[in-house]
Amino acid sequence: MTQHPFRKFLIWRLKHIPQKQFVNILSAIIGLLAGLGAVTLKNLTHLIQSLLEGRFIKDIHQAFYFVFPIIGLLMVLLAIKYVIKKRVGHGIPSTLFAISKQKGLMSRHQMWASLLTAPITVGFGGSVGLEGPTVATGAALGSNFSRLFHLNQNTRTLLIGAAAAGAMSSIFKAPIAAIVFAVEIFGLELTMASMIPLLLASITAILTSYFFLGDEVLLHFQLNEKFELNEVFFFILLGITSATTSIYFSKIYFWISDLFKKIKNPYHKLLLGGVSIGIIAFFIPPLFGEGYETINNILKDNVNAITENNIFGLISDNIWIIILFLVGLVTFKVIAMSFTFGAGGVGGVFAPTLFTGSVSGYIFASAINHSNLLEQQLSTTNFAMVGMAGLMAGVLQAPLTAIFLIAEITGGYDLFIPLMIVSSISYLITKHYIPHNIYAAELAKKGQLMTLNKDKNALMLMDIDTVIEQNFVSITPEMKLGKMLKKAVAKSNRNLFPVISNENDFLGIVLLDDIRTIMFNKKMYKKVFVRDLMHNAPDVIFYDKDSMEQIMKKFTGSGAWNLPVIKNGKYHGFISKSKLLTAYRKQLITSSSS
Repeated sequence: MTQHPFRKFLIWRLKHIPQKQFVNILSAIIGLLAGLGAVTLKNLTHLIQSLLEGRFIKDIHQAFYFVFPIIGLLMVLLAIKYVIKKRVGHGIPSTLFAISKQKGLMSRHQMWASLLTAPITVGFGGSVGLEGPTVATGAALGSNFSRLFHLNQNTRTLLIGAAAAGAMSSIFKAPIAAIVFAVEIFGLELTMASMIPLLLASITAILTSYFFLGDEVLLHFQLNEKFELNEVFFFILLGITSATTSIYFSKIYFWISDLFKKIKNPYHKLLLGGVSIGIIAFFIPPLFGEGYETINNILKDNVNAITENNIFGLISDNIWIIILFLVGLVTFKVIAMSFTFGAGGVGGVFAPTLFTGSVSGYIFASAINHSNLLEQQLSTTNFAMVGMAGLMAGVLQAPLTAIFLIAEITGGYDLFIPLMIVSSISYLITKHYIPHNIYAAELAKKGQLMTLNKDKNALMLMDIDTVIEQNFVSITPEMKLGKMLKKAVAKSNRNLFPVISNENDFLGIVLLDDIRTIMFNKKMYKKVFVRDLMHNAPDVIFYDKDSMEQIMKKFTGSGAWNLPVIKNGKYHGFISKSKLLTAYRKQLITSSSS
């Protein structure tokens, strides 16, 4: 029987290419593909935008702000329903879920689904970014490459991180920040073994970007004014302001997300979200799409190009009216972004974070300058740039990524001190009120978030089904003691008996110790009922809600050795503390050695 050519290659590879060297080669290839994915996403989005802003539509473009978002969202919904036919998760959260709960395994459709849906979402005016979908596309490539070559879970996670680094490197042309991003967001351990693959992916991705896009950069910034020591106090205030904006950003996003979760019909979601985005974009056109044009105008101190672009034809020499308009941009950008996600749009939060950060930093410096508090003027563009770092540190809770990304974009380290001040303050304050970043909050709530804590990771990676025992003999409340002894006690090797109703509702438990003193007294056999003996379990485990960490806490808090499991409101079995601890030890050994 002849072997398949790919199987022959796998055997040849095992004989001739060491594992580390092979992982390095794969990292470089994945970086290249992630770079191609970033270029494809960007070009497709710009193609759609250029078609929509063609000569025919341009004359009546304002009116189309109402309908573009809803048309785009409908196209995305139909594409997911009839073309992809599978759920398309939000970029980075879906990648984190795959790492945490699916051993780094991502579906094949995730390699191309975002390439189809994200450009439509953003191109038609969805107020989200392309970075998340780009990272998700690269991560899916990394996951499926590792599956193809039968690599273990740790290597799979590393290749996902390498793909994420490649995607970010390609987008921003900031290879060091991209590596830091992969480490901070995905919780990778930074060792020499992991550093080389991340570096190779980042390099090949940025070279791909240069090859297809040339020297074109996403953010245009020129450092004209250096950091002055007397500005430290104002950068501290900017850090506090950034934290406040970050908390607002996260709270509004979570609140609107929860609101849309209550709406079950996807078409109702689309209608509510699409109309809301259309109205917002109609009155405030800078909120249409990603918003990098607005960011670049802010960084060039060309604020008039932003304020003139509105239905009211606002052209004002009054700086406070301009500041008020910019405050409106920050306020409604978050709302527009949240409605886009709620309505079923596919995108990321990275671009909206940079948008709100740049505008809020510019607002802060402008307000200080026109309050006559200083003899010298603060650099509005420097504060806008550092404001972006403040929002990244707060919303994404990635302060190191924020510092290195802005440092690389500015082409030097002249703003390094203010970047450190603002990022650290924003991060620390926001972390106090919002424990997890916007990517990981939902997973953390469910106890499904991978962290650097190996004990927690071992618990999280455990499968609850493997520790549930169902060899307990159940009894009913109407059963008499004699029948219980004959039907349950005599046929069970356990000392615990769950009491359930005819509908399989869990009612309580009876222990062997509860009947020990009367079990040999035949006079009691027909007088005593199970309902007289039953009592509540020390605690109850809910199959659909409790994480393994919460289950362990319930055992610790109750002091019990066995706890009942309720699934879909019905009795499902028991978990014993001894079996749970045994499974935990095995998982800890597996996680440490793999």
